Amino acid sequence: MKVLKNILLAASLLTLGSCKDFLDENPTGFLTPDSDVSSTKVARAYANSGYVYLQGLLAGQPSSYGGNTWNLLEFMTGKANSDLGQTGFINFQNLGYNNTAFYIDTWWQQMYLGIGACNLAIQSIPGINAAGLTDAQKNNMLAEVHTLRALYYFNLVRMYGAVPNVTTVPKDLNLNLPRTAAKDIYDQIIIPDLLFAEKSTLPWSDNTGKISMGAVESILADVYLTYAGAAINGGAQYYAESAKRSKSVIDNGGYTLFPNYTDMIQPVNKNTGEFIFQVQYAASVPLTNPLTPLTIPNFSGISKYADEYGSVYPTPEFIKSFPAGDKRVEERQFFYTSYPNLKTGQTIKFKNTYIYKWFDVNAITNTVKSDLNYTLYRLADVYLMYAEASNRAEGAPNSKAVEYVNKIRSRANLSAIGALSQTAFEQEVWSQRYFELCFENKMWFDMLRTRKVHNDVTGNWDNFIGHKTVLGATFSEKQLLFPVPKQESDVNPNLLPNNPGF
Repeated sequence: MKVLKNILLAASLLTLGSCKDFLDENPTGFLTPDSDVSSTKVARAYANSGYVYLQGLLAGQPSSYGGNTWNLLEFMTGKANSDLGQTGFINFQNLGYNNTAFYIDTWWQQMYLGIGACNLAIQSIPGINAAGLTDAQKNNMLAEVHTLRALYYFNLVRMYGAVPNVTTVPKDLNLNLPRTAAKDIYDQIIIPDLLFAEKSTLPWSDNTGKISMGAVESILADVYLTYAGAAINGGAQYYAESAKRSKSVIDNGGYTLFPNYTDMIQPVNKNTGEFIFQVQYAASVPLTNPLTPLTIPNFSGISKYADEYGSVYPTPEFIKSFPAGDKRVEERQFFYTSYPNLKTGQTIKFKNTYIYKWFDVNAITNTVKSDLNYTLYRLADVYLMYAEASNRAEGAPNSKAVEYVNKIRSRANLSAIGALSQTAFEQEVWSQRYFELCFENKMWFDMLRTRKVHNDVTGNWDNFIGHKTVLGATFSEKQLLFPVPKQESDVNPNLLPNNPGF
């Protein structure tokens, strides 16, 4: 397998230094599995290596203009369009993509590189004996990388289903591994990794960007919520486990909703407040957050970026589906429709509505280096996970579930909900997830696990299979999983047969 044959090499090139160093593209020292290591600094470097490929969630697509792994999960929803039909967009608009399509191979590659780095850290950290390095410290570092490995695998199984099970550092390059069923990956890797981390003494929150117990519990809540639904169909007990973890974050995590949506695009607020776990970016290093230029209207002249990509923006139907009076669709909250031209100062009215969630003012008007992080989990997400999971586990919404949904609605200037049936409450939660977490790579995974899609025209919840997007394509069983990339199956026939329809 092409990527897995490179895991050993890629995962072994680890920079020495502090937690911040995983943002540094100019390493000065390297570690290999055979390195003689015996310092706390080296143990920390192994742990830091697991974070590097989180930036693979926003990896640039080779040979493309404005292409990014993030695009894929937004294009698939049918609720996004693109100014120039960025690389591969038409194939996702009409659902005509195949196993050579853009993005699909990059996701696979980046997740397995992350897994490789985590495996090396898990193998190496226990054997490091250094003055001042306690067993508790080593255990917490291991908790971090076990959590990261679980997260990389969580993305893989939701996207591809059965995938190769790789939990050790390869001893040679003969890696023609077969695929392991998604349920087994959950049962053997994802859930055990997170339960291991849950027993650690990690702090409840961490403002440096490292894994905290709040992050562990948030990811575990998401994993159990997904495991309870399709495609695993684990059932009520896993909804209860999900609710338990999300409630733990709410009660113990020290996280609070930001008063204003625009607080989320202030670099000073990174890793604080509502943010539980983020992919780290910094304006001071070469690789900055790519979503800022990616979501600027194409050739609009509102920024100093040479490339204003217009890669992804919401369909008009999605914008119109928000409730009347919803603050999230007011100007310069989650979206924007105009902005001053940088040279003339004249306000430009755009032809479409664009995403404001990564609008870094200083980067756009001055530095062209976005200092914003990319959020994987925030408190609003956890509130809604608790509401959905507890409603399923208990057969009806409890008072806390209603309270948390109303917190989300209150910030959006929407009136509070009262007593609702289990089904009506669940659909309200799904709606709030659509509106609150839109364009954060959440919606596609919600569609897959619920097997439901909100019809932005009728207002109904359609079955996933048979839903027709406003772009004219119809979801079928084929869309439940992405294909194994051709570049992988060509060198490893054990990955075949491919997923249905490919």
